[in-house]
Amino acid sequence: MTIVLFIAGVLFVAVGIAASIALHEVGHLVPAKLFRVRVTQYMIGFGPTIFSRRKGETEYGVKALPLGGYVSMVGMFPPANKADGGATVRQSSTGMFQQLAADARQAAAEQLQPGDEFRVFYKLPIWKRIVIMLGGPLMNLLIGIIMFAVLIMGFGSAQATTRVSEVYQCVVAADQQQETGQTDCGPADPAAPAFEAGLQPGDRIVAFDGREVTSWSELSSWIRDAAGQEVPITYVRDGETINETIEPLLTERPVPDVDGRAMLNDDGTPVMQEVGFIGVGSQQELVPQPASEVMPAVGESLVRVTGVVLNLPQRVAQVAEAAFSDAPRDPNGPISVVGVGRIAGEVSAMEEIPLEARAATLVGLVGGVNLALFVFNLIPLLPLDGGHVAGALWEGLRRGVAKLFKRPDPGPFDMAKLLPVTYAVAILLMGMGALLIYADIVKPVDLFG
Repeated sequence: MTIVLFIAGVLFVAVGIAASIALHEVGHLVPAKLFRVRVTQYMIGFGPTIFSRRKGETEYGVKALPLGGYVSMVGMFPPANKADGGATVRQSSTGMFQQLAADARQAAAEQLQPGDEFRVFYKLPIWKRIVIMLGGPLMNLLIGIIMFAVLIMGFGSAQATTRVSEVYQCVVAADQQQETGQTDCGPADPAAPAFEAGLQPGDRIVAFDGREVTSWSELSSWIRDAAGQEVPITYVRDGETINETIEPLLTERPVPDVDGRAMLNDDGTPVMQEVGFIGVGSQQELVPQPASEVMPAVGESLVRVTGVVLNLPQRVAQVAEAAFSDAPRDPNGPISVVGVGRIAGEVSAMEEIPLEARAATLVGLVGGVNLALFVFNLIPLLPLDGGHVAGALWEGLRRGVAKLFKRPDPGPFDMAKLLPVTYAVAILLMGMGALLIYADIVKPVDLFG
């Protein structure tokens, strides 16, 4: 059964990512057709074509390598002007880089048919070209928002409840845990008040010190304030109400922030304070949240992804170090689709976790991948969509400056000149992808260890 669940998780994420890639290309296809650019191909994948069908002037198909997709539009490169050397033959004798540009122009010219004169991409107004190129990333952003809405409003986010998840037998001092890593009970460690009061995992605390308990945060604040005081506590076990007394022990514990995480000093150590402590953990449950929580969650995820992308060279170097040494793998670093699939499979196979929580994690993974695709594709380098946007903006700036100083219109910016950079970036991306896949096989990210 575990293997079946593992495979099911991998397939869910694989289908989700494939659908995301297909919809990314739809984000380019729809505005291109609306702006009457002739689209010759809509393809999912690269390499040899497995299946294709022509509808109207566009061939739709699937290729052998599911590593992305593309939409092919006529007139991506403008013809060479006189300053560039004019004829293709003359350009071919001036160097390898110019030859690459000349070959690209020639291939683009061979796609043209009668009537395409005003249907080429490079003749579109700059804003229309930007809309077409941003259509793909914005589609990923939309998918990410929808997935997060399903996750937060449908499944809900993990919230602490008043049901007990674990009961500690003793109280180990916080400084002792930090210095020695000891969490097991020692002879000198005092018994935990909750253990002495008979609390067990699964019990639901309903009253404390004569007050009805409605939330875990409320109960925690009351416990912290009741150090050294013997107070009544009421909990329910298997439908039976049990009344006991409990005396929270004064102990030093980390100060939580509004999100429940430990607050940190400037040196990175937790902020500590002496508070009451009884030695119980809260059971987490998924609680649906309002629509107002969706965009803040999306924003937080985008900030994290952007941080990874901005430090991508350093992050990839850390992955390489971890893959070829004993260095640990950063759980917040970049991973490949293999790593995402592996995490999905591991989550799905965890039968001790409720099915609803596992399904929520898979939806969150697909949403996170789409937000990562959105940010990554905005990098202003060809062949990424952000590179085409940057080229269009540069053309607009160049023409604006020429108009301001009453100079001749410089014409469309020739993206073919950037093909050497495009190939270099493509090779780097393929190398990075291969490295991440290798690292995800030999030293995968461990989120559950």
